[in-house]
Amino acid sequence: MVRAPLRSRLGLAIAAVACVACLAESAAAQEWAKKMFKETNHNFGTVAKGSKTEYRFEFSNLYKEDLHVVGVRTSCGCTSPEVTKHDLKTHEAAEVVAKFNTRTFLGQHGATLTVTFDKPFRAEVQLRVAGNIRGDVTFEPPFVDLGNVDLGAGAERRVRVTRIGTAAWDITDVRSVNPNFEVNLSKPARTPSQTTYDLTMRLKPDAPAGYVKGQLFLVTTDPRATQIPMDVEGRVVAAVTVSPQLLSLGAVACGGTVTKNVVVRANRDFCITGVSCEDGCLTCEPRTTPAKVHILPVTFQAGNESGKVEQQLRISTDLGEGAVPTVTVQAEVEAVAAAAAEQAVSVR
Repeated sequence: MVRAPLRSRLGLAIAAVACVACLAESAAAQEWAKKMFKETNHNFGTVAKGSKTEYRFEFSNLYKEDLHVVGVRTSCGCTSPEVTKHDLKTHEAAEVVAKFNTRTFLGQHGATLTVTFDKPFRAEVQLRVAGNIRGDVTFEPPFVDLGNVDLGAGAERRVRVTRIGTAAWDITDVRSVNPNFEVNLSKPARTPSQTTYDLTMRLKPDAPAGYVKGQLFLVTTDPRATQIPMDVEGRVVAAVTVSPQLLSLGAVACGGTVTKNVVVRANRDFCITGVSCEDGCLTCEPRTTPAKVHILPVTFQAGNESGKVEQQLRISTDLGEGAVPTVTVQAEVEAVAAAAAEQAVSVR
């Protein structure tokens, strides 16, 4: 047996060690990215043909470095993905929206969604969805669309549920975990080829301000699909809303400043008369020209001591005291040397 020269064997050994180290580093990068997601799998269950069916995979930047999402691709045309935000600073959040294509696909389908990151490291995270699209059950319209609802007004929407087929089929109940939903179901209208129900959903007047996202579950007598979900979407709009209500400023050097925008909206024109906080570290110029939307550049002035800072920003308007919800502002004040080092690492 002829052995390879010692130098050659050493070269192969070094290459093997380097390859293993590279693979370990790659695996660590993948795990680093996966930790940002609350969930990586979702089953839509059995859904109606043409219904609006989507799921939002939430993720947030848990790290000090800025995050960039290159994009997301799908393994199957049954699901269309999109990313709500591509650039995230520390603690900022976004979503990967998976839309099940119930209009063009029927039967059992699944897809793998691959989310690609290139900052601060290159990594991929795989999300999986699956579901069964029934061709014999339809909703018209495809979901309960509440739109914008004034706070305290409540809302009512109607959806027609149709099941094509000659076999007996009944909806025995409609369920939801949201206590602000009330549902009435008409008696079934039957023909030799189909069964139809009119479903009326009411949003209670005491529903709180904010986005309404939920589902109704139709409980049926079909043993193949005892529950069929129906999406509900809308927004209860208060007299005045502010966004974001949690303003994260990230790392700020001692004695430094940072400015970020807060958006205040109302149902009618108003003026911003001033802002205040506990120790005066947050400032903003008043807005004396009436408008329904005001964009406020809020400036934070860091002190000379490092550590976490949390302040309550109160915005005054000519709409009356307490009309605008309080904004929580968070920042991490760091020593100048530490902040400079962090910036240098981010640049590299």
